[in-house]
Amino acid sequence: MDLLKYILKRILIALLTLLIVTAVTFFLMNLIPGDPFMSEKATEASRAALRAKYGLDKPVIIQYLLYMKNLLHGDMGISYVLQKNRAISDIVFQSFAVSLRLGVWALICAIVIGVPLGCLAGLKKDGPVDAVLRVFTALGISVPGFVVASVLMIIFAVKLGILPTTGLGSPAGYVMPVITLSLYPTCYLARLTRASILEVTNQDFLRTVRAKGMSERTVIFVHALKNSLIPIITYLGPLSAAILTGGFVAESVFNIPGLGRYFVSAIGSRDYTLIMATTIFYSALIILMNMVCDILYKVVDPRIRLS
Repeated sequence: MDLLKYILKRILIALLTLLIVTAVTFFLMNLIPGDPFMSEKATEASRAALRAKYGLDKPVIIQYLLYMKNLLHGDMGISYVLQKNRAISDIVFQSFAVSLRLGVWALICAIVIGVPLGCLAGLKKDGPVDAVLRVFTALGISVPGFVVASVLMIIFAVKLGILPTTGLGSPAGYVMPVITLSLYPTCYLARLTRASILEVTNQDFLRTVRAKGMSERTVIFVHALKNSLIPIITYLGPLSAAILTGGFVAESVFNIPGLGRYFVSAIGSRDYTLIMATTIFYSALIILMNMVCDILYKVVDPRIRLS
């Protein structure tokens, strides 16, 4: 019952948050000088006619109220620039499907590789293995994504010719984009896991486990890890939302028509309806993933009270 009340409370807070995000995004977007038709090769009269056609000549508050009315009826509008007159909902969900395929694999790699690496570093604390892993994770965090993507492309596509340079048309096409998208979160998760493991290593319950004759590997990878999951889960909330909605660098370099690429392109082209839709979608996903993580806290540690 408490869990149900908590979920209902979080849903109400989520709706309020989305409303605020929508309003702030809409009004800030309209504060920027210009409009989506500035690049049109047409006369000022033609551009004025386009603004009138799409209701952009009305006062901003009227535009906002009309947008919210349409949004509540499931109408996100049409694209003004990137894919003229195409329904925004079609663009968002089609591009998200592409980002989702890429993001799921990147997220799996980040968790499956990052968490065990962090446990291994905690197990071999201050040893050669720990030192190597710390250097690797530091490099993975500090090197920009476009550098990683470029190096991978030069080595595996240009020099060796064993991986395709664009698209997700084959399993091989996933390799470089997934590495590019997952490298930073993998390294960050490894460092976070190591720090969490070391924080609980000398606690009394682990001394008891060791006294029972269990190996240090079991102590670290099972008992210490279980009690180190809270900060890891906290990070996985926004991380999941960010990865599942695509990465602009990976999608741009490897020519993948995902949501992250459309989001940045929409800002550059002032495609107002697409900016609004991608912002709302991304915000909703972040809120959802954070709520899921909060519920997982209770699963991992029943002593936590949800409020």
